[in-house]
Amino acid sequence: MKIKEPLFGLINEDISYQMVVSDCLPILKKVEDNKFDLIITSPPYNIGKSYEIKKSIEEYLDSQVEIIKELVRVLSTKGSICWQVGNYVNKGELFPLDIFYYQIFKKYGLKLRNRIIWHFGHGLHASNRFSGRYETILWFTKSDNYIFNLDNVRVPSKYPGKRHFKGPKKGQPSGNPLGKNPSDIWVTLEKDWKSLLWDIPNVKSNHPEKTAHPCQFPIELVERCVLTLTNENSWVLDPFAGVGSSIIASIKNNRNAIGIEKEIEYCKIAIKRIDDLKEGMLKIRPINKPIHKPSGKDKVSQIPPEWAQLKLVNLSEK
Repeated sequence: MKIKEPLFGLINEDISYQMVVSDCLPILKKVEDNKFDLIITSPPYNIGKSYEIKKSIEEYLDSQVEIIKELVRVLSTKGSICWQVGNYVNKGELFPLDIFYYQIFKKYGLKLRNRIIWHFGHGLHASNRFSGRYETILWFTKSDNYIFNLDNVRVPSKYPGKRHFKGPKKGQPSGNPLGKNPSDIWVTLEKDWKSLLWDIPNVKSNHPEKTAHPCQFPIELVERCVLTLTNENSWVLDPFAGVGSSIIASIKNNRNAIGIEKEIEYCKIAIKRIDDLKEGMLKIRPINKPIHKPSGKDKVSQIPPEWAQLKLVNLSEK
């Protein structure tokens, strides 16, 4: 089954998109070689979400191998794969999925360019280990001749007035007038522009992009990869598209996109979000919006009276 609509209004009419309701493997087998300049996704983590059946770590990884083989085939020679993963946890033991996936991608000849750390401030609190507050994006390329538009995502330099102190360029500015490379830690964006960390909040209950999907991609996260690793009119693929954040980030920036998602509920949400984007109604967290910091006046940021009293009791006992 396919859900497809023409684009109009705020989206370039020459840009194509498609949401396909299906498991990704049978669809990938029908796609021609070297089609996509960017494949970006967050695969199921095998943690027992409503859309997955939890397996052993070995069974889970085996199920991904054939999919990855097809993804490498449909990736263009100048293309990139961005594979965003967290951890698989079984009986309290943590398995970092990026380490396991690295070996699979290397098996098919891809080259790792960055292991990007995506830091976020909120999530579930652990009780028998430290609470996890980051995930990783493995950025692989198919060749050494890959698309990389760094100027599209540069951040202002902290010290733009620095100059070369020796050599043939002595006295000349040593930085780039367009800004600095933002690094491989994406810790949106008051901190970005000031400390050069990419701090992108995950999509939780009060995030403006929140839908029914339990593990939703922030559009901003995808946009940075799209702007850097593709050109206008490139083709982008998300084989586990969820509610369409990758598709939205792509068509919003004049890229063609295909999303594959087996859950029809999520596909319908994706189409609704794209419709809202076309009409200027989609709620998107602005790329330059500072992350909320409690003022200290908010009730939830104040120490509960019970805790303050407990502290006094503890001090009196010493």
